[in-house]
Amino acid sequence: MSWRDLVTAARSCVVGWGALFAIIFLIERPLLYLAASIVDASWLPTVELALECLSFAAIGWLIGRWGNIGVVSFAATLAVSNFGLIPGIDLPWLFHLLLDCFQNVRYLEPFFTSLATHSFLFASLFVGSHLSRASEQTVLHIK
Repeated sequence: MSWRDLVTAARSCVVGWGALFAIIFLIERPLLYLAASIVDASWLPTVELALECLSFAAIGWLIGRWGNIGVVSFAATLAVSNFGLIPGIDLPWLFHLLLDCFQNVRYLEPFFTSLATHSFLFASLFVGSHLSRASEQTVLHIK
């Protein structure tokens, strides 16, 4: 890993966490309060997951310009701890649920629900980063 890769990873983590705090507190939570008055209470977790997926796609788009190393490093920092900002991401708890599934079958449903939530959120991050690089113009030189 070169010095440039380390700088890119650090820059992506700082910008990603700053964008995450801004999006969560300035956009997502007010929209969630608005949605709570509009939709039924049973739909609120679905709306929250959709808003979090959009947030992660936006953050992926923002830091995706610097390459995959930045997106992977930001995803790794999210996996370690998210400071309670995103209740859908908690990899230590997911691992604990996996171990509990071997002891009792009743933990299978929460495990698969949590696994699907984690998959949606991390996939949104990587799809957003892919979309940021897909909009670059390709020049074709024909001889």
